[in-house]
Amino acid sequence: MARRFFAYVINRGGKADDSALELLSAARQIEADAAVTAVVTGSGAELDAVCSEVAPAFAEVWKIDSAGLAYANGQVVQKVLANVLPSGAVVLLPHEHLGMDVAPGLSVRMDAAFVPDMVAVEGLDGDTLTLVRQEYLGQVSVHATCDMSAGAVITVRPGVFEAAGAGGGGQVVDKSGDAGDLTVGRTYIETKEAQKGDVDIAASEILVAVGRGVEDQDNLEIVEELAEAMGGDMCCSRPIVDAKWLDKSRQVGTSGVTVKPKVYMALGISGSFQHLGGIKGNPFMVAVNKNPKAPIFQAADVGVVADMLDFIPELTEKIKELK
Repeated sequence: MARRFFAYVINRGGKADDSALELLSAARQIEADAAVTAVVTGSGAELDAVCSEVAPAFAEVWKIDSAGLAYANGQVVQKVLANVLPSGAVVLLPHEHLGMDVAPGLSVRMDAAFVPDMVAVEGLDGDTLTLVRQEYLGQVSVHATCDMSAGAVITVRPGVFEAAGAGGGGQVVDKSGDAGDLTVGRTYIETKEAQKGDVDIAASEILVAVGRGVEDQDNLEIVEELAEAMGGDMCCSRPIVDAKWLDKSRQVGTSGVTVKPKVYMALGISGSFQHLGGIKGNPFMVAVNKNPKAPIFQAADVGVVADMLDFIPELTEKIKELK
């Protein structure tokens, strides 16, 4: 019996989350000729828009439409997927807020293996999948095996798999009738948008991000100077906000702001998945860190092993000379 792959595509208000095609790529790395079905939940015109957006890439798109899915309540999504997906399915979800909420309970409901935060695929031998996860904030790579004989639920770290191209052209199939009862214990109340600061980093095309490697608040001045020379804005990772050196509106990450720049420079940032999860759109990424084993280098297009405090003034001067 052929193994069936499914990718849960997050509906972002009528747009597919950037992770959609990354999940497709991850599935194809597990099994090269995998026919992957996208599963999209939501309600009305926004749901139809997402289904149409991803249909050219996937073998098939399953649409689940219900007023109860207008807001992505993790408990509801978990229940719906368990009702709709076939026994033995391999389900991929992005390792972000909703995916992390849905996946563990879904694996229990499906009686399937559960693997969180996959960053690489090593190979598949029969029903045994060998993959890579990271521990201790990315400082240790764990090579693990997963028995997929009864199916599997896998969350995939956003940004580590290159987005797959079109080539599916699958039809949209309405599976709303199979969703079942949507009653759960959790009730959606409201969504509160984060307050915008003096700079809207979500709209910036060039971002210079600083992490704990900056060492002292006074050193932020040279980072700001570099950002100005590059024609961009300064942002940061969570430790800088926790230290109250920069406002929360400048924080990039799953607990901060989601950004989609064209160029992203990460200075003194280790590269935890919480930070990288806030970077979308596959920007050109430059990382500067004095630790050659920093996880950020795995996501970067260009990596520089150096002390950022020595590197920044020299780079700023060179940029100014070029201008």
